[in-house]
Amino acid sequence: MYTIYFGGEFILDIRERLKKSKRVVIKVGTSTITYHENGRLNLKRIEKMAWVISDLVNQGKDVVLVSSGAIGVGSTRLNFTERPKETRKKQAAAAVGQAVLMQIYQNFFNEYSQTVAQILLTKDDVNIDERRHNVENTFRTLFEMGVVPIVNANDTISTDEIEFSDNDRLSALVAQLTSADLLIILTDIDALYDGDPRVNPDAKRISCVEKITDEIMAMAGSNGSKYSVGGMITKLEAAKMCEENNIDMVVAHGENPTIIDDVIDGLDVGTLFIGKH
Repeated sequence: MYTIYFGGEFILDIRERLKKSKRVVIKVGTSTITYHENGRLNLKRIEKMAWVISDLVNQGKDVVLVSSGAIGVGSTRLNFTERPKETRKKQAAAAVGQAVLMQIYQNFFNEYSQTVAQILLTKDDVNIDERRHNVENTFRTLFEMGVVPIVNANDTISTDEIEFSDNDRLSALVAQLTSADLLIILTDIDALYDGDPRVNPDAKRISCVEKITDEIMAMAGSNGSKYSVGGMITKLEAAKMCEENNIDMVVAHGENPTIIDDVIDGLDVGTLFIGKH
């Protein structure tokens, strides 16, 4: 593990400000909520995540969950052996999988008396001013009511959103739309490394990153699993978007959802990407 210095201040001190995060966006990828071997949902992990998020709301925080997985889960339900390549099959898988995902989320959040809402976004919802304003108002109203919005790209009706790269960039857009203080991306690797830790045992974890440079981008690995499309490169692109919009972002391993609490408590876990402040 190594850290980067920031304006003469020890960078780990920056993590202290994460404790003050009032509005948090949490993104989970397909690899986090499913089993790698068969693409089926990891119900224990999803239930634990619902518990952690519900408790954050009880603490008075606004929380958004950006969840991938619709195409992956739908592919499994439709007995595809891997993520489909044809757009029409991707859209069909998304339609099936999104219904399954929301039913599961609803059931688990209900255990903690936490109301959730589904928001499916297209690029037009973000890029067209009037529609963007409507989306922002919806988020604001849901926060006022103590509801947790569960967001995904609307892959069923739009081909572009399928290229949202496992929702990493979408989660950064949602963080902007909601004026979030913090974006937490949970994935199947515990941080950004200076090499691939799966093949290089000497790879070192990077605790904090001040700025996304070409050197940092070069540290990114490649693609995800056969049921997902995300990789570290898209997470760095999301970090760059957050950096430009004064939003702190942390990439951490999603195996144990209580790491969300560790991040917000300012512990040295994952990689913290500093938003401009």
